[in-house]
Amino acid sequence: MSETAVTGSEEQGPRHPERERGNIFNRIALFVRQVIAELKKVVTPSREETVRYVWIVLGFVAVVMVMVFVMDSVFTFLATKVFGG
Repeated sequence: MSETAVTGSEEQGPRHPERERGNIFNRIALFVRQVIAELKKVVTPSREETVRYVWIVLGFVAVVMVMVFVMDSVFTFLATKVFGG
């Protein structure tokens, strides 16, 4: 599938020849403009959302810690039974 089928036009493609030409300073300026445009789209979460996400992450970490502890205990028990203690 060609890029024109995806984007609808050759001019909109990221590797369009006009974008490839130009000196290094023009390409750097284009990159900085694109970075700034993307950063304007960023939405920061509210305080409540941040607190909720922190609790979710801490809960997930706690669950994984318990799982690792249980597996470590089981493998330790099995290893002592198999190899002697």
